[in-house]
Amino acid sequence: MDYFFVKDCRRKYRFISSDPATEIGEKVSRTKEIWRRARKKLLLLPPRILRQEQAFMDIPKDKRESIVVHHSGHHPERRTKIAFFFFLQKQRTKHVFFLLGECLLLPLSGLAAFLPGPNVAFAVLALLMITHWQALRGINRLRRKNIECVPSLSLAEWEEAVSQGKEERYGEILGKLTKEFGVSGLEKVLWK
Repeated sequence: MDYFFVKDCRRKYRFISSDPATEIGEKVSRTKEIWRRARKKLLLLPPRILRQEQAFMDIPKDKRESIVVHHSGHHPERRTKIAFFFFLQKQRTKHVFFLLGECLLLPLSGLAAFLPGPNVAFAVLALLMITHWQALRGINRLRRKNIECVPSLSLAEWEEAVSQGKEERYGEILGKLTKEFGVSGLEKVLWK
């Protein structure tokens, strides 16, 4: 699996994997069908967020020492690793605060159980908590691994076009990236 650490059109770093967006979450044996439908609803999240969460969740649990992360190569490897380290720290902090907020809201959403019909607020909040928890675990696994930064000319071309504001070239460059790495849906993650 390939991982990418690249800036999007808003000049914010994104960490994505080459896997397409799929259902998120672990399978629950008793209520498998209900959870399957709820996970499908989670795919309605913006692709920028969804793909990044999935990339964090997909970090291998095995004892493999290193993870290969493709980047633009505009900066020396040491500077890229430092930027990646601070990016992971920021993401870790955000996920911890999201989990704290969701934990505080969870009891309040339980009050909706007194209303007729299914408790959608509780289900959505529980699913978001599971997603944030799994992504946080992936971030922590990623922080313990050795990161091999591999520069890519296509990613360098993308970041150069972004820094110069050449939107007319975005589609062409993203097409190259899709062919080179076999990553689908990059337009939704990095551009639109």
